[in-house]
Parts: sequence; structure tokens; C-alpha cells
Amino acid sequence: MRIARFTTGDDPRYALVQQEGDRTFLAVLGGDPLYMPAMPTGERIELGDGVRLLAPVIPRSKVVCVGKNYADHAAEMGGEVPTTPLLFLKPNTAVVGPDDPVILPDWTQEVSYEAELAVVIAKVCKDVTPEGALSYVLGYTVANDVTARDAQRTDGQWARAKGFDTSCPLGPWIDTDLDPEDVAVRSRVNGELKQDGRTADLVFDIPFLISYISEAMTLLPGDVILTGTPAGVGVVDHGDRMEVEVEGIGAMSNPVFRRS
Repeated sequence: MRIARFTTGDDPRYALVQQEGDRTFLAVLGGDPLYMPAMPTGERIELGDGVRLLAPVIPRSKVVCVGKNYADHAAEMGGEVPTTPLLFLKPNTAVVGPDDPVILPDWTQEVSYEAELAVVIAKVCKDVTPEGALSYVLGYTVANDVTARDAQRTDGQWARAKGFDTSCPLGPWIDTDLDPEDVAVRSRVNGELKQDGRTADLVFDIPFLISYISEAMTLLPGDVILTGTPAGVGVVDHGDRMEVEVEGIGAMSNPVFRRS
């Protein structure tokens, strides 16, 4: 099952994504499937002109991110693989959806893309075991952990570098049936392939991450975990378009703008 959040100009709504040949339809739901059963209203809308996909979830409290969770990325950043997960947070104000612009702050000159598989939490999750962790997952989506590298180096703490407005594109929808153990994670800039990794190469796998995070903080319905990025990160600037993709879910892209 794929769950989208969308608008046709009115308030955001939720829908099940249905593919019929080369056409995509949204079967509109009566409410937020995080908090009630996914009940179609009977209305179906073809995805196209007049329909705008939004970030499929706005985290109730937080986006929890995992740094250096691919050995090749840790190496390209000049560091060792952490012995325990390296965690940091993005605020929910960083979240945007497919095709939304990523706005470069005037205080950074070195902004990078990071394609990631994201985990969406379904229910209150605290002190869970790795063996039981996946029962707390609603599904998976695609994320771009946009990062101000210069601020990341100078600040020490990563809050500004990782948490600025528009620094967390999510989309295009949530896939509840994905097996995340070994799927491709890719990025492109202006159509050119930049990253091409697989989740089988995660240093810390998803059940372990959920368990580890839940020992430190309570995860709430709609919270999102970004699981790390493979090697190949690089700089983008005004006028570029970033695309991130996870095999089995799909792709989303976002234009990059710098205010003059």
C-alpha cells in the first residue's frame, strides 16, 4: 500500500496511490491514516495537472537522523565509521515535499544533497527490542538530508547545518510494504547520477536503529528516521535540481534556489 498526502488547492488530504498502466490515481481517504483506518471515500483523482503531492508526513515532533551509516560515506567525509549510531535531529519545520524549492540560506556557500531511505513511525515507540522494532513502522519514504557543509564544519553541533528551513524534502509517498533490507538509494543532480548505494551496506540496520533511538527518546506517530546516505555527496547551487530515489518506492526532485 502506498499513502500520499496531496492538495488540489484546498486543505491537504490523504490518498492511496493506485497504478493503472502508465496512469496514477489517488483514491482519497477520509482522514489521516496514521490515526484512523485507511477508509477510501470513493473519490478518485488522476495524478497530474492540478494535483500537488506534499510531504507524505509532517513529523509530530522530530526527524531523527543517522550520520555516517555507510562506510563509504564515512570515508569520503574523512572520518571513521562510528562504533554506535551517530544521531542528530532536524525540526519538523525543515520538511518540504516533492517539487518544493530548497532555499539556500545566505550564510552558507556549500550545500550538499544526501539521498536516504526514511522510516515513518506508526505508534508510540519506547525501549523496543530490535526483534520487535519493525512492528512500530508505518512504512518508508524517500528523503534528502540537505546539508550546509561549511556550517557543519564550523559549528561543531549540526543543528543549523542540517535543520534550516527546506532542508528535509520527503516524498513522494509512504510505501507500507517495502522490504528495506537491500534496496538501492540513489541521487541525481540535473539528471546526472551522483550516488548509487544499497541499504544492505548500512552499518547499523533499521531494526537496530529504531531500538537504539527508542532507548534515548520516545518516538511518536509520524516521527521520521533518516537512515544515512551512501558515498557520492556533492555541492548544489542556485538553478540546480536534485533528485533522490529509493528502489521500490520511487523518486522525488526539488529545485534549488538562492534568494538574491
